[in-house]
Amino acid sequence: MSIDINDMFKDKVLGHPAGLFVLFFTEMWERFSYYGMRALLVMFFTASLLDGGWGWPREHAYAIFGTYTSLVYLSTLLGGYYADKKIGYRYAVVIGALLMTLGHGAMAVETPFFIYLGLTLLVFGSGFFKPNMTSIISEMYKGKNEKKDGAYTIFYMGVNAGAFLGILLCGYLGEQVGWRWGFGLAGIFMLFGLLQFWFAQNIFGDIGKKPVKVEADEIDLSTEKPKLNPFTSLHLGLIAVAGILGISWIFNDPISKISEGAYNLFDFNMFGIEGSNLAILTALVLFIFLLVIRIPKYDRVTRDRMLAVIFFAFITIFFWAIFEQAPSSLTIFARDYTQRILEGNAALVFKIVNSMMTVIPLGIITWVLWLLFKKTFSKYALSNIFLAISFIIIWGIAIWMLSIEFGKEIAEVPASWFGVLNSLFIIAFAPLFSRWWESKYNPNANMKYAIGMVLLGAGMACVAIGASSIEPGAKTASVSMIWLILVYFFHTMGELCISPVALSYVSKLVPGRMIAMMFGIWYLAIAIGMKLAGVFGEVSEGIAETQGLSNFFWILTAIAVGLGVFSALFHPVIKKLMHGIR
Repeated sequence: MSIDINDMFKDKVLGHPAGLFVLFFTEMWERFSYYGMRALLVMFFTASLLDGGWGWPREHAYAIFGTYTSLVYLSTLLGGYYADKKIGYRYAVVIGALLMTLGHGAMAVETPFFIYLGLTLLVFGSGFFKPNMTSIISEMYKGKNEKKDGAYTIFYMGVNAGAFLGILLCGYLGEQVGWRWGFGLAGIFMLFGLLQFWFAQNIFGDIGKKPVKVEADEIDLSTEKPKLNPFTSLHLGLIAVAGILGISWIFNDPISKISEGAYNLFDFNMFGIEGSNLAILTALVLFIFLLVIRIPKYDRVTRDRMLAVIFFAFITIFFWAIFEQAPSSLTIFARDYTQRILEGNAALVFKIVNSMMTVIPLGIITWVLWLLFKKTFSKYALSNIFLAISFIIIWGIAIWMLSIEFGKEIAEVPASWFGVLNSLFIIAFAPLFSRWWESKYNPNANMKYAIGMVLLGAGMACVAIGASSIEPGAKTASVSMIWLILVYFFHTMGELCISPVALSYVSKLVPGRMIAMMFGIWYLAIAIGMKLAGVFGEVSEGIAETQGLSNFFWILTAIAVGLGVFSALFHPVIKKLMHGIR
C-alpha cells in the first residue's frame, strides 16, 4: 500500500497527520512501561525479604541499574543498524515492542532467572524500538521542514505523558500492592502499544518498510562534499578490542559484586591496578587513540565540528551521570530519608493535588484520542479498539487509586511519586523554553550547556542542604519533601536546556553521511553517563557511611557547576570550531 506523503497530511489531527498520533500513543505506552518499571527497579532489589524484595545492599542495586540503563543506550546502535540495513524502521519497532512486552512479563514472575531474562529482553527491545520511532517521523515530514518542530514537540509530549503515568501508576501498584503488579502493568500497556501500532501501520504507506539496497555507484561523492575517511583494519581492530573490553566491564561490574567475587572476569592485578579498572581504562585509552588518529584526516571544517561534538558529548556524560541519580540514589533518599507521611490539611492538599495531576493530563490525552478516533476509526478500527481498551483500563486504575487514597485519614506519598515531577515540569515549562530558544535572547550552545549544568548543580545543592542534618551512617531520617521537589524542579530546567537541543547540534555539525557514526558516539556518551550514574550511586554509600550523605550531594553539585563554568569559558574556542553553526 503506497501513500504519498502529501496525502498523509489530508487527515489531520491538531494540524498534523493522524499517523503522528499513532506514533504518539505507541511511544506513550512504551515510555509508560519503561519508566514505570525503572521507578521500581532499585527499590525492588533493596527492599527487605519481608517486603517482597531481594534484600540487596544498595551498592549491588546501583551496579545492576547502571549496567541496565547503559546497555539500553548501547543497544540502540544494534537496533538502528538492523533497521537501516535489514528490516526497516517499522518491523524494528514491532520487534522492539514485542521483546519489551515479554521482558515486563518475565519480570512479573520475580524469580532471579526471570528478572534477569526480563532485563535482557528489555535491553534488546529498547534497542530496536528507541531509535526508530523518530526515524519514522523524520520520513513522514520529508519536505515539510516547517512542520517538523511542531511534530517533535507533540511527540515529546507523548514521551513525557507516558513517563508521568507509568511512574505514577506502576510506582503506586509496586509499592502499595506488590512489585509484580507494577512490573506486570508495565507489560500490559506495552502490549497495547504494540497492538495499536501493528493494526494501524498501513497509515504510514511505504514509510519504514524494508530498506532498498543502494548501489555503490549511486552514492553521491561529489567534490563539494568532505572527503571520505574509510575505516582501516587497524581502526576496526581498535573498535573491536575497546568494545569487547567495555562491554565485558559493564557486565562484569554487577556480576562480580553480586556474586561477591565468585565470578569475576578481571580477577587480577597488573602494574598495581585492579583488573577491572585496567580493563575500562584500556578501553578508554584505545577509543581516544582511535579519535586522535582519525579526526586529523578529515578536512579542517569537518574536523573542527567533530571536535565540538566531542566537547559537548564529554559534558553530556556527566549531565546524565548526575541527572540519573533520580531513579537510584534520589529514590532511595525519598524512601529512607524523607518524611512522606502527611496528616490533616497537608494530607488533604496532597490528595487534591495528586488527583488533579492524575485526572487533568489523562483528560487531555483522552481528548486527543477522541480526535484521532474521528479521523481513523473507519479505516483502522481494530487499532482504535485496542487503544480504547487501554484507556478504559488506565482510567479504571487511576480512579481506583485515588478512591483508595481518599479513603485514608493520612496520606503516604510513594517514594516513586517524586519521579513524576520531572515529566510534570517538562510539560509545564517546555513551551516557555521553546519560546526562549526562538527569541533574540536565544543563548549559544555553550551557554545552554552552562545554564543546564548550573541548574543541575542547584538541584543537588538543594538536596545537600536538606540532607545536612543526617548523621554519617544513618539508615533513616525525616527530611522535608520540599527539598526533593526543588531537586526535580531544577533538574528538569537543566534538562530542558540540554536534552532537547543536544541531538540537534549533532545533526547540524556533521555531514549527512557521518550522522549515523556521530549519533553512535553520542549514544555511547549517554551510555557511559548511565553507567557512571550507577558508579556514583555506589560511591554514595561509602561517603554516606563516613562523611554523611550531604557530602555526596555537595560533590555532585561541585562537578555540575564546575562543568557549567568550564562550558561557558570555552565558548570562544567552541564557537571557532563550529564554523558559523549556532
